[in-house]
Amino acid sequence: MFRFANPDILYLLLLLPLIVALYLYSNHRRRQNIRKYGDPSLLKELMPTISKYRPDVKFWLMFSALALIVVMLARPQFGSKMETVKRSGVETVIALDISNSMLAEDVTPSRLEKAKKLISRLIDTFNNDKVGLNVFAGEAFTQLPITSDYISAKMFLESINPSLISTQGTDIGAAIRLAMKSFTPNDGVGRAIIVITDGENHEGGAIEAAQEAAEKNMQVFILGIGSPEGSPIPVERGSNDFRRDGKGDIIVTKLNEQMCQEIAKAGNGVYIRVDNSNSAEKVLNEEIAKLAKSDVESQIFTEFDEQFQALAWLILILLIIEMLILERKNPLFKNVRLFK
Repeated sequence: MFRFANPDILYLLLLLPLIVALYLYSNHRRRQNIRKYGDPSLLKELMPTISKYRPDVKFWLMFSALALIVVMLARPQFGSKMETVKRSGVETVIALDISNSMLAEDVTPSRLEKAKKLISRLIDTFNNDKVGLNVFAGEAFTQLPITSDYISAKMFLESINPSLISTQGTDIGAAIRLAMKSFTPNDGVGRAIIVITDGENHEGGAIEAAQEAAEKNMQVFILGIGSPEGSPIPVERGSNDFRRDGKGDIIVTKLNEQMCQEIAKAGNGVYIRVDNSNSAEKVLNEEIAKLAKSDVESQIFTEFDEQFQALAWLILILLIIEMLILERKNPLFKNVRLFK
């Protein structure tokens, strides 16, 4: 890949046509002045050491050098390189419920959108930590493998919606087991599994999965999102048309807090209720800060390699050539026609 670190400097290139125009105008005025003194061909014979082309050659050499200086100041950069760095942090795998019940709007703007905003702000607090992103409904799959690339994590987060999984339900057990497989093999690093769900249509097996995770020193945090009173599920966001069951009755989805609390307890973690405030985010940050931090190796893309050195050498060569070319003809090379 190619880019400029300071692309705004390239606007200076717009001045180059003006410089060329001024030079051409200067030459035009000079020729007019020469004609005032007599016939140009006769004056040429009277001034044998004056070169017609060398000033132009010197100008274009200097012009090229000036253009390259502008490009060099814009700091052209090419490619990138992978680098292994050691960072002290924790590993967090987020499992996000994307079943249709997460479209309920008892939390503004909806359960799913609220959860995505919470995750985005959580990622913003990470420094040397790793994060992975899984999604689940009736089944679970990896949306983003565990990484230190927070920009990619937020990009993948934006694309999440219930259509990613056709199998409906809330299989928290499958989500926890997939999260357990998502961590790196590094020893001594704190590991957190964050499950964000409304607990609706629980498939079973989640408590056992949470216990298994706790035995492997992985803490399971459950973020319950929604209201125990329940809310209908809009067919489309912001619409007054709601999903209905086979009998035609409006489906009301309720947060199953008791189930969420039991899973969190089994996973040696905590249960956090997500409402319209930011209190859940604060509590979660405090809990993750308690996890043990360890030095882990990460593969990251470093800054693009600077390419100004080649331009600097080329500019130097052009300037040297420009200095060596005299505007007047050298008598020692009077028979050489180059640049006469």
